[in-house]
Amino acid sequence: MDLLVRIKRLILAGNVIFTTKAALEMSADDLTRALVCEAIVAAAAITKKLRSKNPLTGERETLYVIKGLTYDGILIYTKGKIAKIREQEVFYVLISSKRAIN
Repeated sequence: MDLLVRIKRLILAGNVIFTTKAALEMSADDLTRALVCEAIVAAAAITKKLRSKNPLTGERETLYVIKGLTYDGILIYTKGKIAKIREQEVFYVLISSKRAIN
């Protein structure tokens, strides 16, 4: 299954977590959770994949950068990861969510 489709299905099922960092960025840009989710669901592609080290666990992880437009034309930049429990994809964790600058 396509990775972006998997992420969108997690979002549509309500299986999304916003980190404190993402919530602060959203607040600063006057964005709601609904707008961020809308932009991800409307996105055409994953913009970039990043390899990162989780600051809490030290484990390597893949982060996905997705830029999408809301229905009102707001371009939103998000960075997140798929969280798994016992190899089951359960949440899409938004690490960063803010208005994109092109």
